[in-house]
Amino acid sequence: MIPRLPSNGRPSSPSDAFLHHLASGDFEGDIGTSAAERTVFSTDNSIYQVEPAGIVFPRNIHDLKRIARALSRPEFAGVTLAPRGGGTGTNGQSLTTGVVVDCSRHMNRILEIDPVRRTARVEAGVVKDQLNKALAPHGLFFAPELSTSNRATIGGMISTDACGQGSCLYGKTSNHVLALRVVLTDGSDFFSRPVCQEELRALQSRRDRIGDIHRTLARIAIDDRGDIERIFPKLNRFMTGYDLAHLIREDGKFDLNAVLCGSEGTLAMIAEAELNLLPLPAHAALVNIRYDNFNAALEDARNLGALNVASVETIDETVLRLAKGDIIWPRIAAYFPNDADLPANGINIVEVLADTPEALAEKLSAVTAALQNSSFPGRKGFTTTHGKAEIEAVWTMRKRAVGLLGNVEGPVRPVAFVEDTAVPPENLAAYIREFRSLLDGEGLTYGMFGHVDAGVLHVRPALDLTRPEHAALVRRISDAVVALVRKYGGVLWGEHGKGVRSEYVPEFFGPLYPRLQEIKAAFDPLGQLNPGKIVAPSGKALPKIDAIPLRGTLDREIGNDIRTAFDNAAYCNGNGACFDFDADGLMCPSYKATRDRRQSPKGRASLMREWLRRLAERDVDPRREAARRHLFGFARRLWNSLNPANRNDFSHEVRAAMDTCLACKACAGQCPVKVSVPAFRAKFLALYYQRYLRPLKDPLVGAIEITLPLMARMRPLYNLVAGSSAGQAVMRCAGLTALPVLPQLSLRRELARRNVPVATPADLGRLDPAARSRAVVFVPDAFTEHFDPQVLVDAVDVARLLGLSPFVAQPVVNGKALHVHGYLDAFQKTARRTAAVLDRLAKTGVPLVGIDPSMTLTFRSEYSSVGIQARVLLPQEWLSGILDRPPLPSSEGQKRYLLMAHCTERTNLPAATSEWRDVFAKLGVDLVTGETGCCGMAGTFGHEVRNRPLSEALYAMSWQPALAAAGSADIVMATGYSCRSQANLMEGRRLLHPLQVIRAILQANPALSSGMPGMISDRLKA
Repeated sequence: MIPRLPSNGRPSSPSDAFLHHLASGDFEGDIGTSAAERTVFSTDNSIYQVEPAGIVFPRNIHDLKRIARALSRPEFAGVTLAPRGGGTGTNGQSLTTGVVVDCSRHMNRILEIDPVRRTARVEAGVVKDQLNKALAPHGLFFAPELSTSNRATIGGMISTDACGQGSCLYGKTSNHVLALRVVLTDGSDFFSRPVCQEELRALQSRRDRIGDIHRTLARIAIDDRGDIERIFPKLNRFMTGYDLAHLIREDGKFDLNAVLCGSEGTLAMIAEAELNLLPLPAHAALVNIRYDNFNAALEDARNLGALNVASVETIDETVLRLAKGDIIWPRIAAYFPNDADLPANGINIVEVLADTPEALAEKLSAVTAALQNSSFPGRKGFTTTHGKAEIEAVWTMRKRAVGLLGNVEGPVRPVAFVEDTAVPPENLAAYIREFRSLLDGEGLTYGMFGHVDAGVLHVRPALDLTRPEHAALVRRISDAVVALVRKYGGVLWGEHGKGVRSEYVPEFFGPLYPRLQEIKAAFDPLGQLNPGKIVAPSGKALPKIDAIPLRGTLDREIGNDIRTAFDNAAYCNGNGACFDFDADGLMCPSYKATRDRRQSPKGRASLMREWLRRLAERDVDPRREAARRHLFGFARRLWNSLNPANRNDFSHEVRAAMDTCLACKACAGQCPVKVSVPAFRAKFLALYYQRYLRPLKDPLVGAIEITLPLMARMRPLYNLVAGSSAGQAVMRCAGLTALPVLPQLSLRRELARRNVPVATPADLGRLDPAARSRAVVFVPDAFTEHFDPQVLVDAVDVARLLGLSPFVAQPVVNGKALHVHGYLDAFQKTARRTAAVLDRLAKTGVPLVGIDPSMTLTFRSEYSSVGIQARVLLPQEWLSGILDRPPLPSSEGQKRYLLMAHCTERTNLPAATSEWRDVFAKLGVDLVTGETGCCGMAGTFGHEVRNRPLSEALYAMSWQPALAAAGSADIVMATGYSCRSQANLMEGRRLLHPLQVIRAILQANPALSSGMPGMISDRLKA
């Protein structure tokens, strides 16, 4: 039995009194001080881990001013703050032992869009893609393009002066900032805009903090002009943070924003930003060039940049190999054909933009002609990509490169600490050769990708930072890279900010470093804003890169065997792909609905990792505890649940975060590192409920597949309970709600009436080869069989209309509900029994077809632990494999067929929706697949009382507007039983399963169905 893990025990600090002061005043936002919240905010996408004293989530600028005014009180002079955006920084910019200020939860409003002036005014917590989604109807967008654009906040982008793909065309974030509304540590609320000399003099004359700042900066701009011109490099990725080189603009105006952009929260808290917008590129194309070695791709980049293209992005062989195993690859594989004799070991992606189709064709022709008419050593060939969706798919692969580098086996994994150096593009190839030689000399593997047109390359050496000898390499490699960058005229910080790597700031800024200290003192006299980043107070040194706690040091306590046993939870690299803002995105539903980072895959992985570490501190191996059986188990659980001392247990905080997981497995499919929350959640719950009592609903839900046949025999009584107010009240007391009623139709009686045989290995084995080739076995799941049996009846009809002989498997228990709720022993026993049944059927050679995606895919994922051999197909996999005919011309007129696929299906089976489109195309139907998020039901999740509000909120975010947009004449389908159940429950809308629509199409078109059997037969015989 796992022990109690006390949550508190942290020494009190001045920050505690500060947070108490805020909470007892008129602060309107949220304040987080729990161990779980502090754990989640102790990491970003860097190699470091620093636990904050607390987190504040301001609701508006008034809250920011309340924070600043409290900070200025004498008793809180020792309190420090660190603003935080999306939390994906690679250099620990937002990590602090003080208080984190996170604007992403509440201050995420787009305040104004002016399409005429091409400007937008936003709060700091607005996400870049959120803004661009709102701008798209106006034909505008906010540049530049980031790989983290679906979770990067505007405030965070400004704080690091972020940039990315296309920066040679669009510049950096600072190039598009028109004005900033900031709050200083004395509570000043200031709009910073470029000002003329007369306005500057007026600002300098002020006798307050604003006046001090402008006097200091104006003096430095004049007195140190020579050093500024000499030290700041003339690069596309200039030296950001306290950017004195752009303080005086070309038009003579004084621009304080040049210093604020890239200052990483060390000078002020950003509340709002006014941004310059650009017209959306009207027409685009990509040229995807393959090389037999990465160095050739780098060398060729200079030639490509001279072709008047918008951007050139490069990817090395390591990232390319990892991309081929990613969810996005099936959509883009055709653009990167594989040469078996000489596979591509590097690619360049060249972007071509134009205002008209004719201009695009002309530009693209010039680029492809240049490639065809010139030879370059190592260049293998190229393809072109047209169309918005196709281009976005290729760029998605490039954006996922950062995360993909973490998707490797074992503890040695690519890590970010020399991540984003920049050198003049003409020096890049030579620089990278030496960089690679440096890493090769240390015996390290690594991945590389980047913006070669701007001279920026992202490099992640593979290390296991739990090993002291690998941790020591952080210093050795960093120092060597600094020397290398300076040799080639570059900078260490190309686009991801300085953060912990600020140690090297004095070396790069030289005689200007004291001026940076003066700037910091003018803005923040007591050094309370993000101390240790960019500059240190006069007379003090910046922290060393190897003096900040490493995540690996804490992971060393856990041990690699235990880390590996918990499904990549401890290997989450903080990339934050699960923080996607988009309601129509698939990952992560609970985070979208709550905006609580604990309720995300990254948050849950962080908590699991800390939980494992705390167990290791107590010398507890959770694997051994899972195998132990305790005498008087119920009595112990009852005592532990009632004992007040156990209220203070970190395990409760972990469980609370796990409770809101919908087990949709979007993380398992979409997380670049393949962090599977449902997998480690089940293991955690199994251990947690060895110590504490389960809620009453757990055994009811866990046994649902076993009790459903009994309830079906008592249908009137069950329906009375599910359909009456009194019965619903009783079920709510048990923790369950919104239960569906059982239909009158009995699947097994209806199948018997239709002479559909039950599949047995013996009967299937007696079929002659011809009959066996035309047989199919449907494997019903309990929910579809008992709550929506007509779908299975219609599936049988589809098979017969196609000239096949349908069988239906005997009832089997899938066990998914057992796994979701952590009944792992029971699940293993169930899975072994069911796997044995399915394996015997599969050995006959007859295809097995499941109906519900979530239940069917359980046989492929969770059942892998019992060594199942059978492959149970989804309906579209079965149909796409047997319908051997070219697509038919669409004959449906204005009728629209819309498919809402299950989120587990879409994220864990990338070809799922394209296979459905292929099937319908062969029947003469153009199928539209809806891009929606989670419906909120997710199996039994939405039937639990505690989850119902979250379930309904999720439905309202994505499915409700999608269905509202569907016309009355549209035929709307959903593959998941839970999805159909949720739509019926929320709106009384009956959605069809695709098999039901296919049955109707075949029955309505006798010629179509009569011509199909021969085609199927020919293929099966072949």
